[in-house]
Parts: sequence; structure tokens; C-alpha cells
Amino acid sequence: MKVTLKVWRQKNRHTPGHFASYQTPQLNPNMSFLEMLDVVNEDLASRGEEPIAFDHDCREGICGTCSLVINGKPHGPHRGVATCQTYLRSFKDGDEIIVEPFRARAFPLVKDLVVDRQAFDRIQHAGGFITVRTGSPPDANAIPVPKESADLAMDAAQCIGCGACVAACKNASAMLFVAAKVSHLGLLPQGQPERYRRVQAMVKQMDAEGFGACTVTGSCEAVCPKEITLDFIARMNRDYGVALLRGAPKKIAGGGA
Repeated sequence: MKVTLKVWRQKNRHTPGHFASYQTPQLNPNMSFLEMLDVVNEDLASRGEEPIAFDHDCREGICGTCSLVINGKPHGPHRGVATCQTYLRSFKDGDEIIVEPFRARAFPLVKDLVVDRQAFDRIQHAGGFITVRTGSPPDANAIPVPKESADLAMDAAQCIGCGACVAACKNASAMLFVAAKVSHLGLLPQGQPERYRRVQAMVKQMDAEGFGACTVTGSCEAVCPKEITLDFIARMNRDYGVALLRGAPKKIAGGGA
């Protein structure tokens, strides 16, 4: 099969960008979307043209690096998968496929399809770390954790920080990402000492990074490759309200108790 790619090309964040069209070489329908871009780049390089810059790493749907908007939807047409898990068999021979970077003020463009998502790292750093002493591995029953809480914590911990929630949101809100990171620690006993200071610090950093407000449209949940639900945003909002009522400090200094 062959497709026509309409790809966003931009040298850097300070220069204007544009869409460029490319006819692909012959492709295998079982190729992943990133493998297809590799083939296109090899073809461009053989003709002396500059390859398309795009982010990738694990290519197994784990790292969240493959941040592309495909035909207007972050990560492509399917639900619950990342770009690297999107295959050409999802498209038809001769299709035109539009490929863009994630667009958000808090994700400044680096080049072509690559954006800088260090804002997410800074939000996580603002949350600090837990102060519970770990020591040697504890007995499995030393700290009882209700199964419901453990399951919810694992659901939240699946967040890979890809940024699709931000790219899909009309306000470029990062609430689903922050809620997942807050919840996966806040649901477990080990995360309780800093629970309320953590949520306040992370929300403050989120606002400082320039992400928009959440208006609960559900677009974030719809495109999340790990299908993290809006329930975690509600949980984070409750914790944030409690933090304000408790007068918790707005910043964690080194994650201390």
C-alpha cells in the first residue's frame, strides 16, 4: 500500500511552519506508524532531503514519547493505544494522512513533530517524594492495602505522561495527567504523609506552567492510551479542597514530612 503524508515541518519554535506533502514508498500494512515514518525518512535521506523529526523510544506503548496528532486525534484513530501501537492497516491504500505535533503553549515546539514536554517533569518534581522508610522488603501483609485502593492506584500509575490529554483538550489542560500522578501515591498508605501538600504543590506548578483550566469535556479520557478516567480528576479535586481547608503549605521542600 501507499499513502500520502501531509506532515507539519518547522525548523524551530522561532520560525514559521508549514505542511509538506510526501508520497510514501510501497508499505506493508502491518507496519506501525513509526516504522512507516522510518521508511519515509530513509527515502527522503536517499534523495538528499531532510528527514522528518519525530520523537520515539520504546515503541511498545510504555514510554509515552511518540506524541503525534494523526488526522486530528492524538495517537491516531483507535482508543487505548499510543502512536507506536497504531498500524497502517488502520488506513486505506491511497489515504491522505495528516500528521501534526501536540499543540499547547506549555509544550513548545522543538522541530517538526517534536515538542518539549519538560513541563510534565517539573510538575512531578514539585510533588516531591515519599518519606516512608523502605529498608528491606517488608512482609506482604505488614501494611494492609485494600484491594480496591491497590487496583485504583495501579490504574492511575499506568499514566505514561505522553501529553495526549493536553493535546486533545480545547483548553490544553493537564488535569488528567496531574490527577493520575497525585492519585497513584495518594491512594496508598506510603503516600499519606505528604498527600495534601503534594496535591497543592503539583496543582500550583501545573498552573505556573501555563496549562489551561479543566472544563470536563472528557476529550482527555477519550484519547488517553491507558484509558485513565475522569474519576481521578474528581478525586484530586477533593484532595485539593481538603488541602486548602487544612492550610497545607503550598510547596514541598525536598519532600520532607
